[in-house]
Amino acid sequence: MDWLTTVDHKKIGILYYMAGGLFFLIGGLEAILIRIQLMNPGLKIFIGDTFNQLTTMHGTTMIFFAAMPMIFGFMNAIIPLQIGARDVAFPFLNSLGFWLFLFGGILLNLSWFLGGGANAGWTAYTPLSTIMDSTQGVTIGGNLTGVDFYVLGLQIAGLGTLLGGINFLVTIINMRAPGMTYMRMPMFTWASFITSALILFAFPAITVGLVELMFDRIFDGAFFDPARGGSTVLWEHLFWIFGHPEVYILILPAFGIISEIVSTFSSKRLFGYSSMVFATALIGFLGFMVWVHHMFTVGLGPVANSIFSIATMAIAVPTGIKIFNWLFTLWGGQIRFTTSSLFATAFIPTFVMGGVTGVMLSVPAADFQYHDTYFVVAHFHYVIVGGLILGLFAGSYYWWPKMFGRVLNETLGKIHFWTFFIGFHLTFFPQHFLGLMGMPRRVFTYDPGLTAGNLVSTVGAFLMGIGTLVFIINMIATNRKPQDAPNDPWDGRTLEWTIPSPAPEYNFKQTPLVRGLDALWKEKMAGNKEMTPAEPVGSIHMPSPSILPLFMALGLFISAFGFMYHIYAICIAGIGITLVCMLLRSVFDDHGWHIEPEELNDKGVKR
Repeated sequence: MDWLTTVDHKKIGILYYMAGGLFFLIGGLEAILIRIQLMNPGLKIFIGDTFNQLTTMHGTTMIFFAAMPMIFGFMNAIIPLQIGARDVAFPFLNSLGFWLFLFGGILLNLSWFLGGGANAGWTAYTPLSTIMDSTQGVTIGGNLTGVDFYVLGLQIAGLGTLLGGINFLVTIINMRAPGMTYMRMPMFTWASFITSALILFAFPAITVGLVELMFDRIFDGAFFDPARGGSTVLWEHLFWIFGHPEVYILILPAFGIISEIVSTFSSKRLFGYSSMVFATALIGFLGFMVWVHHMFTVGLGPVANSIFSIATMAIAVPTGIKIFNWLFTLWGGQIRFTTSSLFATAFIPTFVMGGVTGVMLSVPAADFQYHDTYFVVAHFHYVIVGGLILGLFAGSYYWWPKMFGRVLNETLGKIHFWTFFIGFHLTFFPQHFLGLMGMPRRVFTYDPGLTAGNLVSTVGAFLMGIGTLVFIINMIATNRKPQDAPNDPWDGRTLEWTIPSPAPEYNFKQTPLVRGLDALWKEKMAGNKEMTPAEPVGSIHMPSPSILPLFMALGLFISAFGFMYHIYAICIAGIGITLVCMLLRSVFDDHGWHIEPEELNDKGVKR
């Protein structure tokens, strides 16, 4: 019950991380099944619509229900600690965001048992994702329910993500400790701040697209039906106006994690801190200017293609700044190769490879050849797996003591690193050449001349799976140990290492006074063993737990089934549950939706 009702940001962070990890395993299993089918061109294990469902569900699960929540797990667990806050700005909304994500993910994956998963590709391009083909006057077979689960599952989960983004924006703006100016914030906090801004502007676009697709599928709308005045290209614009910033929503927090780890394990201040901040902000800004590079083959014309090509090339500049700053941070540092440090340093060249192929794809004339081949699959996975997932593993080993009070086993960690890292390159490096040799995406068979590359790719996928299993074994083995991690196991530089591991519910007994960038390191250099407090010791007031967020999300989950199966009594009942919970929250809680105001001291005056 404690976990079902918690509004403590640290516990919600663990819930996000573990739920995201579960979906990561589901998405990974789907990837292994895809690679088993592609091991040999003559195999007929997962073919036709089954293969379409596997590719669609793998992509959707990994992007929306594995990568995003694991990022939110770290943001929840670490950001309030890094800025010296006792909680996030809206603890109740924080809990609601988690339950919305979880029920959205469950809804999507229930489709496997209720008629089959979505089969229109993770991008759900229309008319593949719409029910009627008006030009023929017939129903497109095989996707009568799967895409409905996709549409409604992503709407529910997307609402939770939007709440999370708003919450972290407000938290970072309003709740920093005294002395923590913007230019003293750790890089992970900066990256999460800009990521939250991207969420605020990007997610409404996909929400609009999903609502329109829902109207087309459930209420016979015509947004994407050319025969009735709609446009299939409209979906592509809406999806990619969200979809390309989404890539940066995923990768920027990983940049922040790498910045923290490279600095800590080099025992040096991050090189070019201010240029890193501005490069991160510029990446976020330019991320909204490049969506048409996914659509060079649509036929928007040479002027549109040229503009978006130049913008895409431009985004390589701030990314390059970050790469060189990490290298200069390592240069001359006293580098310690812990598991966390190995993942972080491996991230740098791997991500560069993904970035270089991205610049290749930014040239429209070349993109006409690369488009929808395995070259794009290789590029995308070098960025997301070689970037984000390596970053998440690095962050896991780094912050595990702070989240769980135990240090992960380093020997198992290094076995995990080498099996996963070698497996990753074996899987995706050959795919560049398979694409250049003409192998299209999303096909369950191929020319026999491409067998060798596909076989190597499948072997690599199994190695990645073994590496992930080693990590799970490490987690389970570490969980059996006592919670004996020290406050500061890595000789850290930021505020989260000033408090016990795991962090107490109230985080800081006294709000710390920040006197410079790398606040803890500055105190260490001054010979102080702990932070200078910014306030006297006083009573601490924390927000109350609540079961209402769970029931609010459950109400939307129930209503989704009513929409899909046209049983409007279920719709009304589900939405009714959500509205009643909102009413209960407003009526019986004087503090509403935000963190409670300061309590009165013994003289009746606000502290």
